[in-house]
Amino acid sequence: MKSVLSIFAMGLAAGLLACASTQETASSQPPPSGIISEGAATATAIVEKIDVATRQVTLRNADGKLMELQVDDSVKNLPQVKKGDRVVVKYYESLAYEVNAPGAATPGTAGAEQVATAAPGSKPGRVAARQVEITTTIEAIDKKTAMVTLKGADGSLTPVKVRDPSKLDRVRVGDLVTITYSQAVAVAVEPAPK
Repeated sequence: MKSVLSIFAMGLAAGLLACASTQETASSQPPPSGIISEGAATATAIVEKIDVATRQVTLRNADGKLMELQVDDSVKNLPQVKKGDRVVVKYYESLAYEVNAPGAATPGTAGAEQVATAAPGSKPGRVAARQVEITTTIEAIDKKTAMVTLKGADGSLTPVKVRDPSKLDRVRVGDLVTITYSQAVAVAVEPAPK
């Protein structure tokens, strides 16, 4: 799993340097930080059919298409779901970055995940959130080619083409790039409208 996270770290760091804002600043300003991307979406479907014994649920999405799902045992309170109920899924994710001076952070990967489910006897629901934080080191900067080489905690080197070369005036070899990826999903079942 660490190799997958290292690849993920390099990809996120590449995104950082490629997607940083295009605002030009003097080199005396602090290193760049901010949100690279952020998004949220909501989807709703109606329960068309449910078989509690086999845990099969048929949903109709907003386009009218039917989806058959096999609901696993982690979904509690399935007997509370009725035909006509609404299933609402909300999704959020963000990707933020911060460049730190050497010694202000430690290269590596950290993560946390939390899950909560509905109380017994209520309609099913689940909220899951996770956050992955990856810190990598700027190993080399080539202003002529607008390339930065990033060094992962495992020692691997990844060259990255920088979209906005003016950002190179605000970073130095040895600086640490911390990428924070956050994701949250909430699923709720609401009673059918009266």
